[in-house]
Amino acid sequence: MQLDEQARVNLWDMREAAREIAGFVHGVQFEEFEKNKVLRYAVERQLHLIGEVASHIPSGFRKKHPEVDWMRLSDLRRFIAHQYGDTVTKRVWLAATESLPAVLVLLEKLLSE
Repeated sequence: MQLDEQARVNLWDMREAAREIAGFVHGVQFEEFEKNKVLRYAVERQLHLIGEVASHIPSGFRKKHPEVDWMRLSDLRRFIAHQYGDTVTKRVWLAATESLPAVLVLLEKLLSE
C-alpha cells in the first residue's frame, strides 16, 4: 500500500520524536531520569506525540505493517495522558529505553520504502 503524503508526514513525525527520545535518554540511568522532571516531561511529551500520530496512520497501512505495534503506541499515549506518579515514570522509562529503539528501526525502514 502506497503511503499518501499525510501518512508519510505522520511517520516522519513519529521517527523524529523517537530520535529525540533516544537523544534525551542516551547515557542516562533510571535514577537520574526519575529525579529530572524536565527530562521526564520531555520524554513523556514525545511518547505522547508518537502515540497520537500512530492513531492517524491509515488502517490499511497499519494492517500491512503489523511489525509495528500501532495499538500499543496509541495505548501508551492514553496511559501517559491519564495516569500519574511512579507507575508512569517507570513505564515511560521502559518504553523509552527498551521498546522505542526497535520502533525507531521499524520507522526508519518504513520511511525508506
